Amino acid sequence: MDISLLAVLFLVTAGAVIVFALVSKSKVEDRIEDPDAPKSTLAKDAPDH
Repeated sequence: MDISLLAVLFLVTAGAVIVFALVSKSKVEDRIEDPDAPKSTLAKDAPDH
């Protein structure tokens, strides 16, 4: 009983992490392709204020 509960919790957690990673990756790729997105202050060609 405990093993099956642990397996379900593992699969749910792993699935949530994978979904979060895919959504984050999609947002980053959309931001990279957006020419109007503000540059990071860590970028070499960004304003340094």
